[in-house]
Amino acid sequence: MNRKRFRCTIATIVVILLWSLGDVALGINGDQRQEVTRLAELTQWKAGTIVADVGAGDGTYSFEAAQKVGPSGRVYATEIDTEKLKNLRAEVTKRKHENMVIVEGTTDDTKLPSSCCDTIFLRHVYHHLTQPQEFDRNLVRSLKPGAYLAIIDFPPSSNLPPVEGVPKNRGGHGIPEKVVEEELTTAGLQVDKVIDDWSAHDYCVIFVKRGP
Repeated sequence: MNRKRFRCTIATIVVILLWSLGDVALGINGDQRQEVTRLAELTQWKAGTIVADVGAGDGTYSFEAAQKVGPSGRVYATEIDTEKLKNLRAEVTKRKHENMVIVEGTTDDTKLPSSCCDTIFLRHVYHHLTQPQEFDRNLVRSLKPGAYLAIIDFPPSSNLPPVEGVPKNRGGHGIPEKVVEEELTTAGLQVDKVIDDWSAHDYCVIFVKRGP
C-alpha cells in the first residue's frame, strides 16, 4: 500500500467512526431512538405536534422528540431536580433548540400549561410519584381533548431498592400495569393501547383524553 492510498484509507476509517459515534455524541443510542420513533407513530406526532416529556432527566428523549416534531412543534421537558434542570437549560442553549421549553415541576404538579399538549409521556417516572392522585389530575388538565398520555414503566421488583413515599400498592420498585390503568382511568382518561413488550422489561400504556 503506497502512502497516498494509506492516508485515504485512514481518512475513510475516521469518517466512518465519527458517523457511527454520532448517536453517542448526541446522547442517544439506537434503541432509545427506536423507542421515540415508536411512541411518535402510536400517538400520531407530526410537524407542529406539542409534546411533553415529564421527568426528562438528562433530556435524551426530549431532544429526540424535538427533532421529530420539528421547528413548528414544541417539546416541554419537565424536571424537579435542580442540577438536572441546570444541565437541561445549558444543553438547550448549546444545541439552539428553540422549540424546547424547560419547566420546573413539583412532586404533585408538572407545572405544564392547561390544554397545552397533544402527547405527554412519562418514562420510568410514574412509579416514583408520591402524590399520584394530584399529579394525575394535573396531567389530565394539560392534555388537549383527544390528546394522548403514554406511561412507560416496569413491573415491581424486589431486586431494586424501594422508592420512599410512594403508595403501598406499588408492590416494590416499579408499578403493576393494572395500577397504572386504574389510577389514570379514575382521573378521567381512557385506555387506548397497551403494549406489554415495549422494551426489555417495560410495558407502555397509552391513554386518550376524550373530548367533551
